[in-house]
Amino acid sequence: MTDIFEKFNLLTILVIGDVMMDSYVWGKIGRMSPEAPVPVVQVTKKENRLGGAANVALNVQSLGAKPIICAVIGDDPEGLDLLSLMDSANLTREGVITVKGRQTTVKTRIIAHNQHIVRVDAETETDIPDESSREVQERIAEIISAQKIDAIIFEDYDKGLISEELITFTVSLANQKGILTIVDPKKRNFHFYKDVSLFKPNLKELREGLDVEIDPVSVTQIEAAVDQIKARLNAKSVMLTLSEHGVFVSTAKDQKLFQAHSRKVADVSGAGDTVVATAALCIASGLDEYQTAAIANLAGGIVCEHVGVVPIDKAQLLQEAKLLFPD
Repeated sequence: MTDIFEKFNLLTILVIGDVMMDSYVWGKIGRMSPEAPVPVVQVTKKENRLGGAANVALNVQSLGAKPIICAVIGDDPEGLDLLSLMDSANLTREGVITVKGRQTTVKTRIIAHNQHIVRVDAETETDIPDESSREVQERIAEIISAQKIDAIIFEDYDKGLISEELITFTVSLANQKGILTIVDPKKRNFHFYKDVSLFKPNLKELREGLDVEIDPVSVTQIEAAVDQIKARLNAKSVMLTLSEHGVFVSTAKDQKLFQAHSRKVADVSGAGDTVVATAALCIASGLDEYQTAAIANLAGGIVCEHVGVVPIDKAQLLQEAKLLFPD
């Protein structure tokens, strides 16, 4: 397993998706407001972090690989703040495009005594202009042409960057070049991700995408739903995350359910980002889908032990992965 983790250091991953800034306001509650039946949070600290597709990139980087983000931001102060955070994290700007008049997505979390009190989202979900979409496609083609890309991750948050046209263009180009494609989908584009290497929805996304009820403890229902979406998309494999119920994997050969590991969960924010980043690197390093799912499942659980969105700790993940797969 050590050799596989060392291979991560040789990989370059293109992350296409919706970037955002996660803003945190930390404090403590000492009284209720006299104006309304709500608690008063006395602020002790403020912090901005990279979120969304940018957090996927941070996870890729934390595991030792080189991430390249392809995304759009607005021409607003928040967009500049996000670029500054990227610079501080040593993430390249080469795939980031500024769209005039667009709002940069910011999710502000108010946290007191290590618990979320409320989240405030400032964003737009409208599609980016056609001109900007063409520019994104050109930038993707340039990046793929200029350097060796080992995998492409679609990190879709339904914020208007990713469209059917962009997906078709990118997947077709990737398949021509023999580049792996890994998808973390949302509802709007759910059925457009055809011919990808790995499709990774969570249970809520699969329910919405197929418009069916799925009992997370019914393997029969899970198998039927996964078979349906795999056939509809012609995906090589599907990895369905089931939160506390684990991960279900379906390939061309077989399917298997991996139980979740017992954890002291502090915050589930960003766990999906960690899972998809880890899965991409594992597959690109030569692991099969079942080994990939087991390690990605570990990674998702590890970050849930921390408050707020944080990237995975490579050393801790390797230590736990060795227990599953001794050298």
